[in-house]
Amino acid sequence: MVLIVPVLLVLSAFCLALGLVLPLVRFEKLYVFKETPSLIDLMLSLWTGGNAGLAALVALFSIVFPAVKLVGIAVEATARDGEGALLRRLLPLLSKWSMMDVMLVALVIVAAKTSGMATAFTQPGLWFYAASAILAGLLQMRLRPRG
Repeated sequence: MVLIVPVLLVLSAFCLALGLVLPLVRFEKLYVFKETPSLIDLMLSLWTGGNAGLAALVALFSIVFPAVKLVGIAVEATARDGEGALLRRLLPLLSKWSMMDVMLVALVIVAAKTSGMATAFTQPGLWFYAASAILAGLLQMRLRPRG
């Protein structure tokens, strides 16, 4: 049972990395043209397309928040009693935003399917990204004092 926190932490970080670089969704337009962007590809596309603000928001919620949360969980797991009080208060706030990107991609898939312009299928990147958020949530539950 002592190894569960380090194993979950490593798995969560690994899933986050895969979730960022693997394709999130596959769009098929007219059943001929196919696109399979990763989360980083989507962010870069927004940036180069002139949507710097939206690219920054996507980067903040999909890369920075999960990374900061994982570092915070690691610090919380290794902190001695009395240390890391700020992180103990900050982590629950960060966790409220952890599934926002997964929901955003799901909305894009639903919009593409209902518009009839393209068909959209989830790809491994979305599942790894979701797994990272779930594992980080389990870690936080494991580290929370009961009572």
